[in-house]
Amino acid sequence: MIGKDLLYFSKGERRALILFVCLITAGVLILWRSENAPPFEAEQEAARKQWADFRRPAASVPKPDTLSVPANVSAPLMDMPVKKAAAPVSTSSRPVFRPAYPVSVKYKAGTVVELNSADTLVLKRVPGIGSVFARRIVKYRRLLGGFVSVSQLKEVYGIDESRYDKLEPWFKVEAGRVRRLQVNRLPADSLRRHPYIDYKQARILEELKRQKGRLAGWSDIELLEEFTGADKARLLPYLGFE
Repeated sequence: MIGKDLLYFSKGERRALILFVCLITAGVLILWRSENAPPFEAEQEAARKQWADFRRPAASVPKPDTLSVPANVSAPLMDMPVKKAAAPVSTSSRPVFRPAYPVSVKYKAGTVVELNSADTLVLKRVPGIGSVFARRIVKYRRLLGGFVSVSQLKEVYGIDESRYDKLEPWFKVEAGRVRRLQVNRLPADSLRRHPYIDYKQARILEELKRQKGRLAGWSDIELLEEFTGADKARLLPYLGFE
């Protein structure tokens, strides 16, 4: 008998024998489960079926066209046509509205414009003058204090000899409209803003006023080397000594 024979084994031999029997039993169980387990492909197929069932919509949810009319909604309301969203209108098909600007009607031949009193609207009516040149003429006139001759238009930026020859017949000048620079009242910074006075000339005039207290007139400037004969001729209508 095995049980009786075990009594004749030592304690260590009995433990080894029990461990051997347990290992054999475990091996048999593992072999049996591997033979009876479903193949790996079958498990994958089952997992795919479960995922497909999960994603399939419930059969109990009715489609929108089979919904029944609720009891608290009248039939005419349900029969009302549904307004569809308006299709976007192409912006390219829309007319483009631009602000209407007044068109300057040019003067007829023979018209003469007074250069010191004309504003930009009047100047733009002269053939050959647009918005840009009209603004330049008015700005330069303001810096000068007024025109004393139509020929000064050649000093306006952009008006060359050929353009001036076309513009000259349209203008006249009233010299009495010129605004004089009062040398004794203005500082050097104000004097040098005039197109005919540079920085050095403005400083020498300031220095003379310190020395003399007041400039009497052109007699105090005649001998200054900073002012040439051409400078004096140009400045004569523009400088005052009050």
